Amino acid sequence: MAVRYFTPAEEIPLAGHPTIATAVALVHAGVVSLQGGPQQLSFELLEGPISVAIAPGTDGQPLQVTMTQRRPVFGHLHEPAAVLPLFGLTLDDLLPGAPIQTVSTGTPQLMVLLRDHAALRRAQAPEAAAYTRYRAASDFFSPHLFCLGGATPLGSTFARHFGTPPDILEDPVTGSATGAMAAYLHHHGYLTATTYVAEQGHWLGRPGAVQVNVQSQNGIVEQVQIGGTGVVLVEGRLTV
Repeated sequence: MAVRYFTPAEEIPLAGHPTIATAVALVHAGVVSLQGGPQQLSFELLEGPISVAIAPGTDGQPLQVTMTQRRPVFGHLHEPAAVLPLFGLTLDDLLPGAPIQTVSTGTPQLMVLLRDHAALRRAQAPEAAAYTRYRAASDFFSPHLFCLGGATPLGSTFARHFGTPPDILEDPVTGSATGAMAAYLHHHGYLTATTYVAEQGHWLGRPGAVQVNVQSQNGIVEQVQIGGTGVVLVEGRLTV
């Protein structure tokens, strides 16, 4: 099944929200039936296929959708002195020793591991001109700033994700970047748990929780699975 994703500014190779929404829409429209139990689909994206599993919710809960992202690719290392000021941060806000690195599990994202929740809260949406210049000369799509420890006791991580104008300034939850973050944390030894909850969006009034599963062998991340739920909010009809 061919699927393509676009932000207001550009096409994106892999995204979490649209993947879950597409799967839920297919079930809602009757294209995919769960009468026989959970279904496994293949979405053909811009840079190749991904596997998407759809399971019916239990006890009245929404559908559960799990996407298996691509094997992580670890890209460029970035100078903290060049990156942190873009977000109004200083070197002291970075977790000591944490590399700033581009990581992709489908979409290359800039991984910035901060010291704590206070540093994460201080982060600001980047000034457009300076950020656009830096991004144009680099290898990432968008930046993902995060720290260890959830916004609630259920979470193991908490994150903020900034967009590039004319895209939204901050994304409540970012599935593609959560996958890259999980690969980064496991690869660098900051979080060894293979199953946990990643939280995002609480400070925007849109709290989100992403189910994360990391599969590795001999310390090498083979794949990351990202899961979430989806419901139909609005239905319309297009007449051509």
